[in-house]
Amino acid sequence: MGSMASPTSSRRRFCALIAALLPGLPATAQERRMTLYTFGDSILDCGRYNEHGVHPGQLLVRNDDALFPGFRGRDLQTIGPARLEHRAVDGATVDDLPDQARRLAASGPALAVLTVGGNDLLRGLAADSGPGIREFESRLERFLRGLKVRPVLIGNVYDPTLGNDANNFLGIDARIARANHRRVNEVLAAAAARHGQLVDLHAHFLRGDASWFTRTIEPSLRGASEVRAAFLPAVLASVKRT
Repeated sequence: MGSMASPTSSRRRFCALIAALLPGLPATAQERRMTLYTFGDSILDCGRYNEHGVHPGQLLVRNDDALFPGFRGRDLQTIGPARLEHRAVDGATVDDLPDQARRLAASGPALAVLTVGGNDLLRGLAADSGPGIREFESRLERFLRGLKVRPVLIGNVYDPTLGNDANNFLGIDARIARANHRRVNEVLAAAAARHGQLVDLHAHFLRGDASWFTRTIEPSLRGASEVRAAFLPAVLASVKRT
């Protein structure tokens, strides 16, 4: 005799079936489906850095129970019909965000997750004396004001050195780089307060270790799950408020 399916797995299969049938349902049913949008850089677009092609947006919508059994039943599709619109691009900076939102026609329940700033730091802001970060702030604000999705959950920039100056890979005085890293994260926190909510990836990753990273700065498979773990409470709370 076969074993009885768990309530969580049965609920997930039911929600997946409903989601698959949604195109044939009335518009009101389609409007109830939650859409998760990703914007930004490789913190969210890190599938190429692990052998399973997994990235955080996928895991937020539907956990991979085989890879991460501890997150079974903790995803959007467990709550109800949900889909992912993945727009984040590895290597993106704040200048690339408007292109990621091009031709976006959001309708029905939606939320966005955003990570940006890491590549901006790598490409010059780590050594900035002031005007670069002010321009970063201005361009980020312009993007967020024009974005037609709310709420926006903004992740700040983690520290691949785990706070250890001996791991500095930038070729810049660590005191200068850390000060500018802090300034970028302050800009992100202020933007999150205006447009949604901050997700503190920086603090979360300081509790981790080198296994959370690959190629020095990119999220590993474990890192992709940890990015998901950091965003998950805010994502689920946002859905429950809609």
